[in-house]
Amino acid sequence: MRKTLPCVLALLLTAAACGPAQVVVQMEIEVDDPSGTGTVTQPLSDIEVRLYPFDRDAVFDSLSTAYGTPEPAVPPELIAARSEVQAAQEEWDEAQRRWAVLRDTLQKITTTLEDLPRTSADYVVLFREYNDFDAEYSQADRQVQQAFNRFDSLQQGTIRASDSIRILQDNWADEAFADVNDVFRAKQTASGLDVAVDTTDASGVARTNLRVKPGQYWVNARYELTYTELYWNVPITVERGDPVQVRLTRENAQERIRL
Repeated sequence: MRKTLPCVLALLLTAAACGPAQVVVQMEIEVDDPSGTGTVTQPLSDIEVRLYPFDRDAVFDSLSTAYGTPEPAVPPELIAARSEVQAAQEEWDEAQRRWAVLRDTLQKITTTLEDLPRTSADYVVLFREYNDFDAEYSQADRQVQQAFNRFDSLQQGTIRASDSIRILQDNWADEAFADVNDVFRAKQTASGLDVAVDTTDASGVARTNLRVKPGQYWVNARYELTYTELYWNVPITVERGDPVQVRLTRENAQERIRL
């Protein structure tokens, strides 16, 4: 017997109401503009995004408390030393940018000079400019090498100390969090919901595999910087209807030291 049109529509609406809901995660951060003026928005591509139906950070905190022995801390003097290394690298990077600008300027002047008669007034003026830039270029070249040597020396001084603390922390975590997977499974079973995983595309968006049952979730992701990492554990409530839009930026991230 054929179903009437109202019955078919009712079944479709019921199926839609019982189906999964869509979560759309946009990951982006502000970074320095390569041109040297202001900042630009950079999408974070190829970053794994997870939806947990429980607060994973609360699980780790609970296990840490139960373990009793606190996690080995990063010594303040190492934090200060790493900050000095970071400042030295920024100084080196700035020296390299200045060197590159001068190099390109000299190349452009050289190309223009090749097309001018040596007896022309324009050639004489431009040749003087070339000499001035060439002297500045030589100085910038020396500054690049000096800045690198300082950065390298400071970095070498922190590598061994960073490795030692990281090993202590890894060993501590292996013991303190030995049961974490069992706790995760129990939390997920109790929620009646699933963990969803996706990876951001070239535009910094993850959505394809983030279709989940309505409920309470935590959006979890991390992005590694040179000396730190940005970490997100953002609670959201998923309901049926319009997609749940989530933006992960520096503003709602926790920045943590990365050894």
